[in-house]
Amino acid sequence: MTELQRAKDKADKYFSLYVRQRDAVNGIVKCCTCGQWHHWKQMDAGHFMSRRYEATRFDEMNTGPQCRADNRYNQGRQFEMSKYLDKKYGFGTASKMEMKSKMFCKRDRFDYEHIADTFKNKLTSLLNN
Repeated sequence: MTELQRAKDKADKYFSLYVRQRDAVNGIVKCCTCGQWHHWKQMDAGHFMSRRYEATRFDEMNTGPQCRADNRYNQGRQFEMSKYLDKKYGFGTASKMEMKSKMFCKRDRFDYEHIADTFKNKLTSLLNN
């Protein structure tokens, strides 16, 4: 595994931990697409625009805590995810994420390390409050 891939994996790890816990109450969080409640450890960080789009991969407004069934086996329930984003962040957010996902975005190891540090710090702050 290259240093670049290790840094990207670390960024993915802390981003996912943060997204799954940011709305949790006593460790329990609601799936953004089906509404079921699960412990955050049983959830995924679901993306409206796929993680393959680097420009929106680490954008908090492109993600939500999502049950594994919806994220992994129901293609992320993209329509329901779009409604969740528009409700949480304001009408038009899903459209903005779709446009943003098409933007060119090239990251290097230092970018991923910065992203990992940013979300590690956000997670620490979240857990301390």
